[in-house]
Amino acid sequence: MEKVNQSLFRDFLLQGFYDLEEFRMYLFVLFLAIYLFTIIGNLVIILVMRFNATLHTPMYFFITILSFLELWYVSTTVPKLLSILVTNDKRISFRWCFVQLYMFHSLGITECSMLAVMAFDRCMAIYNPLRYNTIMTGRVCKLLVSFCWSYGFLVAIMPLTLTVRVPYCGSHDLKHYFCDLAPLMSIACGDITPINTANQSVSTVATFFILMFVIVMYLIIIYSIIKIKTNKGRSKAFSTCSSHLIVVVLFYSTAFIVYVVPKQARSVEHDKIYALIYTMLTPLLNPIIYSLRNKDVKHAMKQSIHKIQERIKGI
Repeated sequence: MEKVNQSLFRDFLLQGFYDLEEFRMYLFVLFLAIYLFTIIGNLVIILVMRFNATLHTPMYFFITILSFLELWYVSTTVPKLLSILVTNDKRISFRWCFVQLYMFHSLGITECSMLAVMAFDRCMAIYNPLRYNTIMTGRVCKLLVSFCWSYGFLVAIMPLTLTVRVPYCGSHDLKHYFCDLAPLMSIACGDITPINTANQSVSTVATFFILMFVIVMYLIIIYSIIKIKTNKGRSKAFSTCSSHLIVVVLFYSTAFIVYVVPKQARSVEHDKIYALIYTMLTPLLNPIIYSLRNKDVKHAMKQSIHKIQERIKGI
């Protein structure tokens, strides 16, 4: 295939769900509803935890940061998908494609790190409750969050730098609904084995080793829960980390399949389905999981609603 000069290669075409073209408007309504519920749900979590003093603890601080992260994460891919569905204009410029790639990977790696930090927080609370408040101080929490964001945005530079320099062939159709490594590499020219190896190594570090850390934290948590003598104590200890565990399983399992498992083991269509889980479903479920499964959050939300009603009556 003839190589295309990067300076002349102005646009990619995001094919999205091209095989479901006749259902385009139905998909638009579905994804728009998911997007709006995700934005509203995470904003509600942030506001409730911000304005309720009883929720000013490390666990809820991390949940607030995760919700803030989800707002950016879901907004990296979904608005462009909605635009494609409603206008059928599939173009995305070369520059914006790689901006999207970088932001998506940066925020994804940051979320991986945040989930690991939240696992560490729950581990400290259950394994070492007497020293928890002295370990998880406000300063330590802020440092951990700063590390997650810095780590995410620094690690994502490597795959971006490698991928943006790849020569692309005549076809510029990306069989995905956003710019990601696999669809970009599928239209690359020449031998890209070293680049694929480097990108997969970064993905392995960013997901596999952090996942191993999360697993170790949960093994310690399980060991600590088993040592608790009363059933009520065990139930209370497990309830504090069950919501987080659900999110971890959803996010890591799909991200691991897409970025660590060899590409030959699945099709592009499967990648798009997996991507829907960690780009849309997980951000949507986060506020639902952390609110409906948490008595403190539900109580704080009821208080907030009551205060709003009282203010409306007073007007």
